[in-house]
Amino acid sequence: MDDPTRALAAQTLRRWALDEQLKTRVMSSPELAAIATTVARRYTAGETIADALASARRSQASGHLASIEYTGESVRDAALADAEAQVFVDLVTAMRADGVVATVSGDLSHVGLLQSPEQALANASMIAAALEPLGTAFMISAEGSDRTDAVLDVYEALSARHANVGITLQARLHRSPADLDRLLALPGRIRLVKGAFLEDESVALRRDDPALADRYAELARRIGEAGHPVAVATHDEVLLRRVLDAPSLPDDTEVEMLLGLGTDLLARLRAEGRTTREYSIFGREWWLYVLNRVAEHPERVVAAVADLGASAG
Repeated sequence: MDDPTRALAAQTLRRWALDEQLKTRVMSSPELAAIATTVARRYTAGETIADALASARRSQASGHLASIEYTGESVRDAALADAEAQVFVDLVTAMRADGVVATVSGDLSHVGLLQSPEQALANASMIAAALEPLGTAFMISAEGSDRTDAVLDVYEALSARHANVGITLQARLHRSPADLDRLLALPGRIRLVKGAFLEDESVALRRDDPALADRYAELARRIGEAGHPVAVATHDEVLLRRVLDAPSLPDDTEVEMLLGLGTDLLARLRAEGRTTREYSIFGREWWLYVLNRVAEHPERVVAAVADLGASAG
């Protein structure tokens, strides 16, 4: 696949990821939903809390820390947002009963941000409080740039209530170097990602811009020099080695990769003595997540076709 074709395919997939009407049409068709779900299985733990716990145990058996996300975002009904927040608490309850220690991740728009910052703060606070006896954190996931101000405002307020919360910073966004100043004043771990959302070039670097690696490395350097807890979350081995070889990163730096995407590399890093974490999602609202994962490397469409062939075979 040549570079222009790859870029066009990635842009198309990211546009589809944000197209809620397309998602509804696909998932309301039994035939299309079955196809889409087969493709999603490569990148998700499953649909249930039991699936999520089983995935976390497999990660831990491989020597990794685990992170679990109950996937979903853009919930526009207040009662549903509260109900979804309760699923997070149910997840933590099951983790405690099953002896699974993992961080929990989620979007603030999944638990009320589109209704009000107050609802998102109350629900996120409930999740963080549930996690405190486990000694693990609630990690706030990245969302589109139009929500960044609201996400950071809630995170700052949440940090005043709970020490066990962290935030995701997207290196692509032009605003992120300035946002980092604000985040370094708060105690929570910063998960540094490239950023996968469809964004205008006035807002973010292109995914294929060589400047993205430089910006990512510079943000990592600043976090490290501040002695701040950090998770470097990328599957780009060249960039990862560049960041990890820098002398500024603290000893407790985590390397985080997504289920199904960085298995071999994560295992090698674990063998080298790095602290590694495998991130898995569960639930039915995986549409945006999976399409953005495929968009990062459109060649993954080939793997999707192979999965369809295997399921039919």
